[in-house]
Amino acid sequence: MTSAGTPGGRTTDPERGRRPGAAAARRAGSLVGLVRASHAAPAVVVTGLATALAVALGSPPGTVALVAAAVGAGQLSVGWSNDWIDAARDLAVGRRDKPVVAGLVTPRTLRRAAVLAAAVCVVSSLALGLVPGAAHLVAVASAWAYNARLKATAWSWVPYATSFALLAVTVVLAAPGPRVPAGWAVAAVALLGVGAHVANTLPDLEDDAATGVRGLPHRIGRRASGVLGPGLLVTAAAVVVAGPAGQPSPLAWTGGALAAALAVAAGVTSVARPRSRAPFGLGMAVAVVCVTLLAQATGDIAVLP
Repeated sequence: MTSAGTPGGRTTDPERGRRPGAAAARRAGSLVGLVRASHAAPAVVVTGLATALAVALGSPPGTVALVAAAVGAGQLSVGWSNDWIDAARDLAVGRRDKPVVAGLVTPRTLRRAAVLAAAVCVVSSLALGLVPGAAHLVAVASAWAYNARLKATAWSWVPYATSFALLAVTVVLAAPGPRVPAGWAVAAVALLGVGAHVANTLPDLEDDAATGVRGLPHRIGRRASGVLGPGLLVTAAAVVVAGPAGQPSPLAWTGGALAAALAVAAGVTSVARPRSRAPFGLGMAVAVVCVTLLAQATGDIAVLP
């Protein structure tokens, strides 16, 4: 049976012409969802800081590239696993800022992406050498442990301290020479990590509590957390300024003052705008300043054992 008005009697389906466009739109939506679920901004910042520190330590280009690949893949795996594991909780509280809730990507896709990124992380990390590679893999495993369970316990701060500290250890151990990271530098980075954890948690305290997530910030309350987060960041900045041998340089004093001001701004913002994500961004800015100062003192942060 032919259809009138169609050459050769071919039938027309009004939906057919739309399907390629709809499929392309779905693929684009999935890509946007994957980018958003990766927690792209902190992933880029952490990867960039690790790469910059590797350059400052004199690592050859191949090592710098491996650091970027390992840290980048690790950050992607952590971000994707977070939104995959939290999908049911996010749906329960209707968090439309989450790609799964917005319908951009499925938990299954995030699981596959997280596992693939983790595989890339394992290969690129071990290519740095057994010891630095193992240190980085423990850092990533610690972050996965936070996503899977520890975020809901009083020990929620431990993975942040561990992962940030081991990231610095990884970069130093991967650099040329028999150098190890100075204890004060590792402590400073760990403090930055815990401060970032508190700042990142504040906007979601109520939503988290409604789904059974009660980490350290939830247990001590918004007011105490609003003081603790900036306090940790200021302490980290102070350690970075005072840690290197000799008197702090004018650059160190200036950077320390800037980091402290950013930390205080994070605290003020967390009180004035409880749902704002700005405190976490300001915390990342403190980390950028502190790592910049660390990069200016490589002789003090990477020492002979």
